[in-house]
Amino acid sequence: MSTTPTVLRDWRNLPAAARGACVALGNFDGVHLGHAHVLRTAHAARPGLPLAVLTFEPHPREHFRPDDPPFRLTLSAARAAALGALGVQYVYELPFDAAFSLMTAEAFVAEVLHAGLDARHVVTGPDFAFGHRRGGGTAFLAARAEALGIGVTAAPVLSDAGGPISSSRIRRLLQDGYPERAAGELGRPWAIAGVVAHGDKRGRTIGFPTANIALGRHLEPARGVYAVTVRLPDGGVVPGVANIGRRPTVNSGPESRLEVNLFDWSGDLYGQELAVSLHAFLRGERRFSGLDELKAAIGADAARARELLED
Repeated sequence: MSTTPTVLRDWRNLPAAARGACVALGNFDGVHLGHAHVLRTAHAARPGLPLAVLTFEPHPREHFRPDDPPFRLTLSAARAAALGALGVQYVYELPFDAAFSLMTAEAFVAEVLHAGLDARHVVTGPDFAFGHRRGGGTAFLAARAEALGIGVTAAPVLSDAGGPISSSRIRRLLQDGYPERAAGELGRPWAIAGVVAHGDKRGRTIGFPTANIALGRHLEPARGVYAVTVRLPDGGVVPGVANIGRRPTVNSGPESRLEVNLFDWSGDLYGQELAVSLHAFLRGERRFSGLDELKAAIGADAARARELLED
């Protein structure tokens, strides 16, 4: 049952209603089918308790390796919405900073799970590790939590013919240009959400006005052209065609961005947040000889995108 979860960013001084839940632990980047399996396991373990997720913001990898390229599948708001769609009522989104990274596994169980959340049951994937230097694993958690009266379940890995379903596998699919396969493992099309910014307005001069969105902390998928749908702030969904990349024909800058042309739609979107879902990869990024060749290619891309999205 879909819900709008309550997001709490501290484990201390929680309201009474937010304590005593069955809590799934993990990063939940992407909220894919494997994560849904963990949540089903949690609900089955204690169906009478509120269902909650304990996760972190930023992702611990962003804290420890800040110079890595962006890799996130879902940022905070999109992750919470996806968890809510799976029935999660509470999201404990704990700030992951230098001080938190030094918390021992023992303290995490005693102070966060027991004293703070009053968790009645916790569920993890089999490879969950936590605490300073990842000092605690599933066996440690089971021993310490159960001593405090907290039930523990390790959810088995959800696999298919290609192996375990994981966020890292979905990232590779997107980077290799297979958004439809990524969607199959996510349970929905992958989307980039962001605020529309002013671009160079070149698109409107060749008949294809675009909304420009920075990728920010999102993973950069394969550069090129995609058939997409766009969710507007009012909840409406519009088909379109998008380019992700550095636009080599008209731009020499280093920063990739998403530019989307919404079919049969006009209006002012500056400053508004859109969510752009990738449905099919049409072609890789190319440099054209000039604007005329670019315009012809975009026209062909748009026609192909319309065809795919109408099927």
